[in-house]
Amino acid sequence: MPPSVSLIRANSYEHQMLRDSLEVLLEPLGGIRSFVKPGNRVLLKPNLLTGARPTKECTTRKELVYAVAQMVVEAGGQPFLGDSPAFGSARGVALANGYKSVLDELNLPVVDFHGKRYQASSENFNHLLLSKEAMEADVVINLPKVKSHVQLVLTLGVKNLFGCVPGKMKAWWHMEAGKDANCFADMLVETARAINPDLTIVDGIIGHEGNGPSGGEPRQLNVLAASADVFAVDRAMVEILNVPPEQVPTLAASIRANLVPELTHIDFPLLQTNTLQIDDWRLPDKFVPIDFGMPRVIKSTFKHLYIKFIKEPMSSYSTNSVTR
Repeated sequence: MPPSVSLIRANSYEHQMLRDSLEVLLEPLGGIRSFVKPGNRVLLKPNLLTGARPTKECTTRKELVYAVAQMVVEAGGQPFLGDSPAFGSARGVALANGYKSVLDELNLPVVDFHGKRYQASSENFNHLLLSKEAMEADVVINLPKVKSHVQLVLTLGVKNLFGCVPGKMKAWWHMEAGKDANCFADMLVETARAINPDLTIVDGIIGHEGNGPSGGEPRQLNVLAASADVFAVDRAMVEILNVPPEQVPTLAASIRANLVPELTHIDFPLLQTNTLQIDDWRLPDKFVPIDFGMPRVIKSTFKHLYIKFIKEPMSSYSTNSVTR
């Protein structure tokens, strides 16, 4: 059976309209209940890149997380939110992007990821340090944001799962594998294979184009995509964005590993990609190397620790003091 990718036009993050869109999106895949069973612990893995530009669509929209979490609860699942931002904590970045009402209303736990060594499918990456919380969840729902990327051209479903690598380890991977773009992309693909998300829902109602993943600008796309196959949904999305898959390192690596079929071998239950295609999506106008030298790794590590253990707690203390 070819992998199925569901693609629809969706124009709004307004709650009821978004909820209706998600129901339509997931119906050809069997609906949320085909992925979530009563009692399942369900990790929602959004893109929580940064709290620095909350109005620039650098992160997965809180409205999408809210709607998906609500659907999980209705299916009898127990959702929790997790990510490992490069700088700071998942909760700190979520709060900076307006998630507080979502977390409070649904009593949605936010977990920090803790690393554990796991065997990968490839012998070249048999020492992956991955989130124990992600690997031990009953269900993983991957919630990437459509964004251009100055190092990897695009960041979609596969790249979003790099967030299941504990924060400080990301910088070390940039140093260890980043000198070879193909090697780095292979590592991302093996990470995605190891996490093996049960469902990927791509937040493409508003994307982030140009010098992403954080330095670009918002762009209305009006697209939602979903699949049980993260590699297939990424392949479909590059078609929509009119970007050759061989130009996207994670797609090229997925193709080399025979993990994604030709577009003609992917089943599209709803709309064909040409009805949603964007002809003028803006990729970065400059690209930067993937690799980090040791000074940058050290600087990145200390920045992460400073934000997580000093800046965020001080910010929380200041807010609580004002409230009191």
